[in-house]
Amino acid sequence: MHDHHKPEQPERKRYLTKKPLPEALATFLDAVTPPRRVEHILVDDVLHRTTAASIFANLSAPHYHGAAMDGIAVRAEETFGASEFTAVTLTLANGKTRRPSTTGQVIFQYVDTGNALPSWANAVVMIERVFKKNAQEVEIRDAATPWQHVRLVGEDIVATEPLLPRGHKLRPYDIGALLAAGHVKIPVVAKPTVGIIPTGSELIEPGEPATPGRIIEFNSRVTAAFVEEWGGQPRRLPRVIDDLPTITKALTKAVKEHDIVVIIAGSSAGEHDFTIRALEALGDVLVHGIDVMPGKPAILARINGKPVIGLPGYPVSAVVICQQILRPLIAYFLGRLAEEPPKVKAFLPRKIPSRLGLEEFVRVSLGKVGDRVIVNPLGRGAGVITTMVKADGVLRIPSLDEGLNAGQEVEVELLRPAEEIANTILFTGSNDLTIGVLDDQLRGQFPGLKISASNIGSLGGLVALKRDEAHIIGTHLLDPATGVYNLPDLKRQHLLRKVVVMNLVIREQGLIVPKGNPKQIKGLKDLTRADVTFVNRQPGAGTRVLLDYKLSKLKIKVEQVRGYEREEVTHMSVAVAIASGLVDTGLGIKSAAKALHLDFVPIEREEYDLVFLKEFYQGDLGQKLTTVIRSEDFKQAVLALDGYDTKKTGMVKEA
Repeated sequence: MHDHHKPEQPERKRYLTKKPLPEALATFLDAVTPPRRVEHILVDDVLHRTTAASIFANLSAPHYHGAAMDGIAVRAEETFGASEFTAVTLTLANGKTRRPSTTGQVIFQYVDTGNALPSWANAVVMIERVFKKNAQEVEIRDAATPWQHVRLVGEDIVATEPLLPRGHKLRPYDIGALLAAGHVKIPVVAKPTVGIIPTGSELIEPGEPATPGRIIEFNSRVTAAFVEEWGGQPRRLPRVIDDLPTITKALTKAVKEHDIVVIIAGSSAGEHDFTIRALEALGDVLVHGIDVMPGKPAILARINGKPVIGLPGYPVSAVVICQQILRPLIAYFLGRLAEEPPKVKAFLPRKIPSRLGLEEFVRVSLGKVGDRVIVNPLGRGAGVITTMVKADGVLRIPSLDEGLNAGQEVEVELLRPAEEIANTILFTGSNDLTIGVLDDQLRGQFPGLKISASNIGSLGGLVALKRDEAHIIGTHLLDPATGVYNLPDLKRQHLLRKVVVMNLVIREQGLIVPKGNPKQIKGLKDLTRADVTFVNRQPGAGTRVLLDYKLSKLKIKVEQVRGYEREEVTHMSVAVAIASGLVDTGLGIKSAAKALHLDFVPIEREEYDLVFLKEFYQGDLGQKLTTVIRSEDFKQAVLALDGYDTKKTGMVKEA
């Protein structure tokens, strides 16, 4: 057996091959023993903490017989003769604690909800059924039954009975029960301390100048936020450069001072990935590599009996390992099960290929169209943290599958509440910057509503609408034969009877060029020049349809355009390609050029329309969206982008 107190014997460390996720987690949890320190804290402060022992009631609740409503306290047996025809008169009690035995009077005492009953009383008559005769006497016309409208001792809690079990995550109403049962302090499991070490010579702190080759360090902040959310006590440690002795020293100190250590980056098998070497020198590497994507390079280790997680440096990979390994580890240290995310059944409209042998976590957006929840996969790159921001859920593809088929029912783990999905408008088709403006205005005017947008081009949008896979699409398809936008294509797709077409904007399409237009590009004819490189849009995009139409009118063959086959899927990605110097020009909208401070050569003014499913348009969400589109606030926000005309905005087009 390995001696954890002798880290100076690196020859006894082991390097293990990668494991499937369940096996990796089980191996890790089996290898460590949580300390589960106990602390006694005020009940006022226990929200989301975990009970360290079973809690029993100190007091009964209520601890006295009390009035359950406003009225009069009586002895029920003395009211038995009361009826609609025979009123019983009661006299106000004189305040003595014992019932007078010689007067022969039927007495009462006024009580409010929560008041203790006099010792002689065993019922309450609600005040609405009491008829006042004078200051000292009242009448009742209903007989009371024993203990009616009375909260008995122990009705809620009986002293000494179990109140809360060990390992229970405390909720707001638990606080009420604890206080009612006479507790001021209770024992809870101390929050496990988690030391977080970011590594990398290229890292800079937020706010420092972001020069090329320097990366803003945010993984440790994300990890710390997760730790806090899951019940741990995070501590972000100083970032460490790529140097083996420095990393080894930081790990040694962190393990000594914390229950759990997370070290970020350096988990791969590259020449400068020192984390694995430091962990092998200091303790046991239990797992190096987990069969998940993203997140495969993760390391699970143990140093002096304490768990150490080596997170991959790519942010989405780090998030996946935090959720799949760190979350259950913290729960284990707290003595409770990790909370499973809620799940929803959903419909997959498009095939998702995947690599055999790796369980893949695909970020998706969701929306409900009719009775079906529709899945839209987001970008799958391990470094694209914004996909986590936009994601409504995660779709897990099993390691033995080579992907999921179109039309398949799938299960999605939710990252947002289900009611938020029901209030999501699914938008697809052609891309435009005004959709982001529309989403912002919608959220402002109708809190709780949002637009989830994906870009598959105008033609792809028509297909999605035909299959009821979106509520609304954007399109700008020019019909070469008639010069009319969108309506001819909708007619060809036999969609006109099930949709409503509304203009969103008239916009300028043109050639986006670098600031100053260094190659003096004047129009589409310049695309045939040998010194001009171009970036195109994907097949099915309205911008590509427009380009092909214009090139054919100019009798320019696509083979003459250098870069015609190079494709981007949004106007902004075209603009980025030009701004970064990858290409000289591309066809796109003026607002995208302006956003990145590029120049613009106008080519065409076109109608960018929204096509609604008629049923959606007539419903509550559709009408609210229409209200926003027609609002002056939306129009002014659009005009501020430049390159747009709103004179037809909100107008419904007739076929």
